[in-house]
Amino acid sequence: MHWDIGGYLPSDIEVVAAFDIDRRKVGIDVSIAIFQPPNCSKIFCKDIPKTKVIVKMGKILDSYADHMNYYNKEYTFILSDQKESTQEEIIQELKTSKADILINYLPVGSEKAAKFYAECALKAKVGFINCMPVFIASNPIWAEKFKRDNIPIIGDDIKSQLGATIVHRVLTNLFKKRGVKLMRTYQLNTGGNTDFLNMLDRHRLASKKQSKTEAVQSQTKTRLKNENIHIGPSDWVPWQKDNKICFIRMEGNIFGDIPIDIELRLSVEDSPNSAGVVIDAIRCIKLALDRNHGGVLYNPSSYFMKHPPIQYSDDEAFQLTEEFINVFSGAKVSLIDKMIKQNEQSAD
Repeated sequence: MHWDIGGYLPSDIEVVAAFDIDRRKVGIDVSIAIFQPPNCSKIFCKDIPKTKVIVKMGKILDSYADHMNYYNKEYTFILSDQKESTQEEIIQELKTSKADILINYLPVGSEKAAKFYAECALKAKVGFINCMPVFIASNPIWAEKFKRDNIPIIGDDIKSQLGATIVHRVLTNLFKKRGVKLMRTYQLNTGGNTDFLNMLDRHRLASKKQSKTEAVQSQTKTRLKNENIHIGPSDWVPWQKDNKICFIRMEGNIFGDIPIDIELRLSVEDSPNSAGVVIDAIRCIKLALDRNHGGVLYNPSSYFMKHPPIQYSDDEAFQLTEEFINVFSGAKVSLIDKMIKQNEQSAD
């Protein structure tokens, strides 16, 4: 969404360390690992030079659903037989590789693993981007840890460039602005990648459902009752692969209590739809690191994430992120301090 952020271009981003648990990825160069199954996104760039970055074995904890052992190997994990990395080994790898930022793209429901890697980021003193719906940045206890250690964090739960959540939020906000009373709504999502396969385990969905629902509820004039709003992953359709299909229905009343409804179908390649957003988040974290400012980056979190500590409308979040980029790019310390203080007061 931004080509240049504070002088940093997308091409300035370099992968220096990587962690996975799949036998087809662990122990090989990341330039090869990205093309290994179960990765199934459309390939738009084939000629990736060797990076000399070898994928290390991560920590399993709760980071994948048990049922994923039983599907065709094209779709599921094949666990590596290499020994799991300890926290000390992961921290050392982050330090040795001179990483600036750690990005969490663990499977939905990885509560223990997400917190484990957040702790690694703190101890290695690298910025953290939490792309998953485990509440780290939006949890006051974790937010205080990152503030205390002066480590920047953006979170939680990545919002796609143009996906189901942003479309649903914009339409909900449109209802509010045009005086349409929203009565009930649903958002149903299907896909064929391992993200959707993992989410067939409904026990792993609590935080995901909460994140996606709150992203929409935050835009309503009057919060809907639980029985009148349903948002969440619905099913896994293997032949869809990385294509995500979303169905949105919104029912409301206009003047005279006359009913109006909207039905929408969105089809999009899931993985690249969040990749561009993360590229922006990486560079915002880098600006904060350059200025020696830690803690939650509230403005970009509100624009890039579904469940940020502070929810704004998307227009407000856009403007706040532009303000963040302009202020941090200009290195005006007094303005940065003022912005951080205002955001912390709003969060409180």
